[in-house]
Amino acid sequence: MEYAIEARKLSKSFGGRKALSEVSFSLPEGAFLSVFGHNGAGKTTLLRILATLARPTGGSAKILGYDLKEEAENIRSHIGLISHAPMLYPDLTAEENLLLYANLYGVENPEARVKELLKAVELKTRRMDTVRGFSRGMKQRLSIARALIHNPELVFLDEPYSGLDPHAVEIFDGLIQNAREGRTFVMVSHDLAKGFALCTHALVLSRGNVVVFEEKDKLDFEAFQATYSKTVGLGVL
Repeated sequence: MEYAIEARKLSKSFGGRKALSEVSFSLPEGAFLSVFGHNGAGKTTLLRILATLARPTGGSAKILGYDLKEEAENIRSHIGLISHAPMLYPDLTAEENLLLYANLYGVENPEARVKELLKAVELKTRRMDTVRGFSRGMKQRLSIARALIHNPELVFLDEPYSGLDPHAVEIFDGLIQNAREGRTFVMVSHDLAKGFALCTHALVLSRGNVVVFEEKDKLDFEAFQATYSKTVGLGVL
């Protein structure tokens, strides 16, 4: 089996506080991992480390076969990230933003790719408008297009549904469904039902420790809810 992510005893400390404590798991290529846990459990810290945005203070990992510590630049060309911050330039138009990222990643025929994605996120008619005037939902939809511009093999999602209106959620679900084949996803979520419905694998963190890592097919949702409530201690969020 080929693994998209192989984490071995990943740890992260901030001063005297441990945000992650020896987190280990292997995620197959093409899987969808949902990461659950209360605020401060270490979810976003783990995602930032795997996405090469933060360095671990202990342990190791391979991402798409590349060493996390030694080959971060190679990893970045194969991953996409959708987070709370849209990572867009507010004074550029939607089209200019996507063309900028397409050129940074060396996308072939960038104009055609930008046109395709703007249509997919239903922003084609707003392509010449500056992002500063976009709603939260529109910015998030454009950030999805930004993250997919270079056809990444691995996509990280940090609470991607946060702030989306129902129409934007519907568009996002469709984009994820269309992009599933041949890609691996890692999503941080507070929504247990939504995250469980999407995933092939589930990971629960509590105080930086792995409580559960398992294939969804081996989990019963009601039992999973009960385990989550008991181990995390805050009920189902």
